Amino acid sequence: MTNRHVPALLGGLFIGVLSSLPVVSACCCLWAVCGGMLTAYLQQQNTPEPLETADAVLAGLLAGVIGAVLASAAFLVLASLGGTSFEEIMREAFAQNSELPDEWRDRVMNFVTGRNIALLIFVINVPMYSVFSMLGSLLGVAFFRKKLPPQPPQG
Repeated sequence: MTNRHVPALLGGLFIGVLSSLPVVSACCCLWAVCGGMLTAYLQQQNTPEPLETADAVLAGLLAGVIGAVLASAAFLVLASLGGTSFEEIMREAFAQNSELPDEWRDRVMNFVTGRNIALLIFVINVPMYSVFSMLGSLLGVAFFRKKLPPQPPQG
């Protein structure tokens, strides 16, 4: 990993860790935006010239993907360590709602068991975190971009 990718790695780590904490994870989109801003800030600190918007957006995208992978992995670990599984919660919800046809109940239960729930979480997290992190990196460019020195008049 080059020096150029370190801000995205740190931004993704910020997103992934804060989005994995049990109570704090409710604000996962906020952490993705803040992680994108952090990425843009760190990029700007590494260069003497003004940060290019395209570079910041790409780094924000990378930070979002890294954060989504970390948050998804942490969800799986915490779900396996937790007492009540998502499958049990769904069974209880279906037991309370007897109007749902058995065919639909079986389809949903097949989808949220085992590896399928991990895939669902991953498929939701990657685009969501990527988009919000890119938006955060755009905000970071607006806030942290260095100003060009004024050009002397020619002529």
